[in-house]
Amino acid sequence: MSDLDPSKRELLESVPVDYPTERLRFSGPRGDARHHLDRETLVERLRALPRAPTELGTLDHIVARTPEHERVSLHTAHLGVTTGLEGDRWATEPKYGREYQLATTRTDFARTIANGQPHELHGDNLFVSLDLSKANLPVGSAVRMGEVLLEVTPKPHNGCKKWVQRFGLAAMRLNLDPAFAEQHLRGIYFCVVEEGTVRVGDPVRVVRRGPEP
Repeated sequence: MSDLDPSKRELLESVPVDYPTERLRFSGPRGDARHHLDRETLVERLRALPRAPTELGTLDHIVARTPEHERVSLHTAHLGVTTGLEGDRWATEPKYGREYQLATTRTDFARTIANGQPHELHGDNLFVSLDLSKANLPVGSAVRMGEVLLEVTPKPHNGCKKWVQRFGLAAMRLNLDPAFAEQHLRGIYFCVVEEGTVRVGDPVRVVRRGPEP
């Protein structure tokens, strides 16, 4: 294992939980290890959260990630079938298909894991107050958000070493723990089916659920 660049598998399986994540190398915003939570605290805080809406939620934040790895918070944005979120670097990275178009996370999960750090650090585009679990939104489910119709893609949103550096190994490992994996602590991916405008505060309504998980 490279001390400065362990693989994702090593981070998940062999790196000790107290590994100094500031050593991880990548481009983009970096987190503060002083805000990392241990597993026990994370579990306690996540389980104390109120149950998220299952049918009708809210769009709380919109964030574009620029090609220069900056974060731009938006109040209003256009979501296109082929362009994704306006201003987001997804459209400039052809290796990522439509199944990776809109990284989406549950707001209270993101806030809990960030533990005082800016929510934009997560690297997600859409932050919603809605149950994103596999049971509530299996692959193929659709939601109406403002003018836009979005569909859950099959790509898992499991995080990377950037997320480990920002929020700690405990968060990453908990996200993939069988006891929590179907809660989608890290979030899910949507793609745009019908394009249009979304605004912070828009309702997010489940209009169709995919096959049973």
